[in-house]
Amino acid sequence: MTMHMSVLASGSTGNAIFIENEHHSFLVDAGLSGKQMEGLFSQIDRSMKDLSGILVTHEHSDHIKGLGILARRYNLPVYANEKTWHAMAPLIGNVNSEQKFIFPMETVQTFGGLDIESFGVSHDAAEPMFYVFHENGKKIVVMTDTGYVSDRMKGIIKGADAYVFESNHDVGMLRMGRYPWSIKRRILSDVGHVSNEDAAVAMSEVVTDNTKRIYLSHLSKDNNMKDLARMSVTQTLEDCGMKVGETFDLYDTDAKTPTDLYKIV
Repeated sequence: MTMHMSVLASGSTGNAIFIENEHHSFLVDAGLSGKQMEGLFSQIDRSMKDLSGILVTHEHSDHIKGLGILARRYNLPVYANEKTWHAMAPLIGNVNSEQKFIFPMETVQTFGGLDIESFGVSHDAAEPMFYVFHENGKKIVVMTDTGYVSDRMKGIIKGADAYVFESNHDVGMLRMGRYPWSIKRRILSDVGHVSNEDAAVAMSEVVTDNTKRIYLSHLSKDNNMKDLARMSVTQTLEDCGMKVGETFDLYDTDAKTPTDLYKIV
């Protein structure tokens, strides 16, 4: 049994990650329109009707924009913790009660041979959490919105084979940019988003010999650039004594184009 993954879309305008094993497939967030989501699935040669469910991280619009329409159109189970359900209920329209499932924070739910672990993060949402996928000793971590990476979080995510890891902004670009100071302060806060450099420092503490890929995710369209994120993360990791391109590689993600379907081996 093998897991595959694709970062369908990632950025400040919409986020969605696809993960499957032999018997089950899940979408983590649905932050684009229903039509856009269907187009992304077609690009990786998968169908939404085959999904086992949608896992929700939090209620911000760039993570749930297409959730309601997709749940209704394909009769999909939707998993979220109780506080997130309360927060997003007015935003996604009617979803039948039999499609609603509670996935408490800091728990594990098992689907065949696939164990999905939820863990809390620090973000300005009702009860934000992300997910670790485990199968046969292999591990995929999805973590795209957090103001910082705590020691507790590092312990949970350490040693993954692949990471979808937030690298949201360049601090210099953000400070000099056009955003009002109130928004800048929110992004820089402990409940905002991690910068390129802070993400890399956290990566340096969780990457092990198991790690093969890190997808730099949730890049701000106004306060970051792919080349800058990759360069900054690479430099910081190398300053920490790690060699990018030897045992693991960094990969870009995009707001509109999915990454290739990657087999975890």
